[in-house]
Amino acid sequence: MQAPAIDFVPPVPGSIRRITLIGSTGSIGTQALDVIANAPQLFAVAALSAGYNLELLARQAVATSAAAVGSANPDLAALDTAIKAAATAAGKHGYAPILFAGADAATQIAAYSDADVVLNGITGSIGLAPTLAALKAGHLLALANKESLIVGGALVKQAAAPGQLVPVDSEHSAIAQALRSGTPDEVHKLIVTASGGPFRGLNYEQLRSVTPAQALAHPTWAMGKVITTNSATMVNKALEVIEAHLLFDVPLERIEAVVHPQSIVHSMVEFIDGSTIAQASPPDMALPIALGIGWPHRVPGSATACDWSSSASWTFEPLDEEAFGAIKLAKAASAASPTHMAVYNAVNEEAVHGFHAGRICFTDIVETIESVLQDYTPETGTLDLDAVLAAESWARNTAAKRLESL
Repeated sequence: MQAPAIDFVPPVPGSIRRITLIGSTGSIGTQALDVIANAPQLFAVAALSAGYNLELLARQAVATSAAAVGSANPDLAALDTAIKAAATAAGKHGYAPILFAGADAATQIAAYSDADVVLNGITGSIGLAPTLAALKAGHLLALANKESLIVGGALVKQAAAPGQLVPVDSEHSAIAQALRSGTPDEVHKLIVTASGGPFRGLNYEQLRSVTPAQALAHPTWAMGKVITTNSATMVNKALEVIEAHLLFDVPLERIEAVVHPQSIVHSMVEFIDGSTIAQASPPDMALPIALGIGWPHRVPGSATACDWSSSASWTFEPLDEEAFGAIKLAKAASAASPTHMAVYNAVNEEAVHGFHAGRICFTDIVETIESVLQDYTPETGTLDLDAVLAAESWARNTAAKRLESL
């Protein structure tokens, strides 16, 4: 019940931290590269890993002189060609990084030894293996890939030394900051704020007719397809509630989600004396990214502060759990077994793809998660990566069959 400890040995103060980015071409990755470029006295790139956007990855690698580069594209020659072309265009003809290609590239890059901090910024449960690899390698892990903690749960917590795991999600970064205002025994409740997404105020029947285009029109954040849809269904907030439970060891019944449309207060901690500490800043992921890779130190000028010279109104309202049942469902799944949340997350990913393919309606996403969870019986035995992957595989296969029938 505390902020990430600071007894994990970070890089020497005053030295330049070498950062490995997992998911460098995505939203978190590109913003992290901006943070690093704006603070060259503090950060440098050690290694990069991305998916299939070889052209952008190559340009990033050349611009940062990354010593190692990985791509999910199994064509190693294509990656090499892209990097050579980018190096030639930039006049860096001698640039020749170590290359990794294929499904394990992100995991190999996460374990790359010449790094101080690994920022895992990819989306989805495929981030679990890189998360475990970074922790095993002894790197400070700045975690934006919430799914690896949700799915891996106890595995990730067992692998992490005290203080080795630092949250990058804006909500959990806010909680980590607020928790430093008191001792663990003084914490009463965690309040995770939610913008409410694009459908705040709609009832269940109105939600049934939501289109994919509407689901991708988030009022505050610019994100990828899956996470934006998750924000619309409140599945993203459900995952964040479970993540807060795992990160900070606060019981689920003492974690509350509250709708805050302005997205200025990123989350709060209520203490036993009635005091509530909130972290407030305009919505900008540069701040939690910079704090994550620089933890426990703040990076000057990471983002613009609130303008206290202008009038502003911040509002808070309870979440409509009748229309948005994802959080209640996630709490029940998390309490059921160590692998129930792996099933929850896997089914959601399949259902989101089905929704955008026009095969199911918006409300079918959470209903499919609930339906598959009802049929799930966890295996007995040792909890390890194979057990988690087996639960995921079962969930995806079952979800696929369920989606075909809708």
